Amino acid sequence: MATLLSAKPGLPGAAGVVAGVGGQLGIPVCLGVAILKYRLFEINRIVSRTLAYAIVTALLVGVYAGIVLLATHVVSVKEPVAVAGSTLAVAALFNPLRRRVQRAVDRRFNRARYDTDRLVAAFAVRLKDAVDQDAIQADLAGVVQQALEPAHVTVWMSDR
Repeated sequence: MATLLSAKPGLPGAAGVVAGVGGQLGIPVCLGVAILKYRLFEINRIVSRTLAYAIVTALLVGVYAGIVLLATHVVSVKEPVAVAGSTLAVAALFNPLRRRVQRAVDRRFNRARYDTDRLVAAFAVRLKDAVDQDAIQADLAGVVQQALEPAHVTVWMSDR
């Protein structure tokens, strides 16, 4: 409808342009309001992922360009071979580099998640050596209290 109106001269055309622009901007604005109002996503997680992927992208672009330049100008390898080798090297580096950068970004910017992961890992190590059921129950309740901070913690265990 907005497209049909924008083709007409005068006031109907201007109204069509305004309706078209409003329609295009309306959906992202409504999504942003819903996300912020109802806390649909944790903004710190979005920021940490964006930052991590930006860093990984910059590092991989640098590695790719460095290998291509090194291979073509210093070692005098033909350009298609250098590009293929650089592509393979960057593809092999992507996942390990992404994991390391994400851990570093989480440690720096998303500290609550990093601390919770460390807390659960430490509990798992203690659980391997534990034999006393009451101690396990108390330790589990303590870990849940620290990690999730609920108002109340109850642990139910079967008597099998």
